[in-house]
Amino acid sequence: MRFGVIVFPGSNCDEDAYYAAKDVFGQEAEYLWHKDTDLKGADVLILPGGFAHGDYLRTGAMARFSPIMGPVRAFAGRGGPVLGICNGFQILLESGLLPGAMLRNRGLKYRCEHVHLRVEQTDTPFTRVAHAGQVLRIPIGHGEGNYFAPVDTLKTIEANRQVVLRYTDPNGVVSDEWNPNGSVNAIAAVCNERRNVVGMMPHPERACEPLLGGVDGRVIFESVLSALTSGGSKGPALQMAGQ
Repeated sequence: MRFGVIVFPGSNCDEDAYYAAKDVFGQEAEYLWHKDTDLKGADVLILPGGFAHGDYLRTGAMARFSPIMGPVRAFAGRGGPVLGICNGFQILLESGLLPGAMLRNRGLKYRCEHVHLRVEQTDTPFTRVAHAGQVLRIPIGHGEGNYFAPVDTLKTIEANRQVVLRYTDPNGVVSDEWNPNGSVNAIAAVCNERRNVVGMMPHPERACEPLLGGVDGRVIFESVLSALTSGGSKGPALQMAGQ
């Protein structure tokens, strides 16, 4: 399987994602520059964390116009699995590939710490080997991770089961005290209606080895490996996605 890791000017977690895919999970991996228009045969795309274009204007606002985003949209439209992590999530929101927006963290402080996340949905290519209600411990590192959506949009994504992860306490209970950035409904990750595009603020690539302080992030990568190799109900759309 080939992972395509998209690099924007200002990305700083691209090497982490590349390392996780290639060295931890033993898969092929390729860096894709933001000016590229060729996905180089990628089977799964990762938009990594960082500060694309310095996060001028708004986080992700300039990256949405990069030439690579056209092929990303087409890949997603064919059912290809796309994961946006932190800044990558922000880019997917700005690009209209996911609903909602990001605001400054509640308290206006950068938050860099481990958080607890409850798995809400397991029918995405990035959560399929998890179980509903499972609590993951994965780090965050962001200043604008306060997820927001208008009331009508929020009702829609909740009704469509598009909330993939929520911030909780260690026991999986939603509590304002354990919501690090003030995200509405404690939302930490969402997917599109087709469920093949997922954006998450926490960094699973930073939680794939014991040396990093935890391995709960492995479930994200193990899930997409399972999704692309096992076929089943998710198989046809994913198999059609590769270039």
